[in-house]
Amino acid sequence: MAATQSPTHTLRFDSRLRDAKLFLREAVRTFRATGSVVPSSPALAAALTRHLSDRSDPAPLAIMEGGAGTGPVSRAIARHMGPEDTADLVEANAEMAAHLQGLVESDTDFDAARDRIRVHAAPVQEVSRDGGYDLIISGLPFANFTAEEVRGVLEHYFDVLKPGGRLSFFGYLYTKEVKAVIAPREDYLRQARSGWVVEEYVNRYGTATERVVANVPPAWIHHLRKPLD
Repeated sequence: MAATQSPTHTLRFDSRLRDAKLFLREAVRTFRATGSVVPSSPALAAALTRHLSDRSDPAPLAIMEGGAGTGPVSRAIARHMGPEDTADLVEANAEMAAHLQGLVESDTDFDAARDRIRVHAAPVQEVSRDGGYDLIISGLPFANFTAEEVRGVLEHYFDVLKPGGRLSFFGYLYTKEVKAVIAPREDYLRQARSGWVVEEYVNRYGTATERVVANVPPAWIHHLRKPLD
């Protein structure tokens, strides 16, 4: 006899399908701000939220997600939030932000934490909180930004992080090598300059780097930590 899906499983599948369709539509329309044509995979979401899911200290955390998109990483954040954690989900794309607000209000992944989660339809540089953040998880496509834009975002992240706070962000493997072959020279140079800014921050504040091959495309993740003093 064939196994039947539970109503909850079916609802979650349908919700993720809607997420993917919206993400694809907006990626085609605004690829520079999106950076991919498919949402982040569960494996990538798990790696990005490692400092939340694996923590040993039960103290409440203030969390920001920059570039939340249609919510695949937001779901992982919500599932791992402690009873006093708070989260600001930030998405500059108005349609994605509205979709994300609907998820927070109705999706079962957010049941335990929805009253402590806020969605901000704004660029990340416009969002902060009194006291700062303990953890920032970023999905912004730095490879599509100019070096000045990348520096501005990273400077803001470190301004709003608490001393000792952590930042996790990702990029896609081999994009620079591919662009070196097929992209116009100016596009390749723009990405190279953006990469230099990322490398500067990783060299100064990085604590770990990991690869996630179970993603389309495969990705790397950098984990950074703001000094205590």
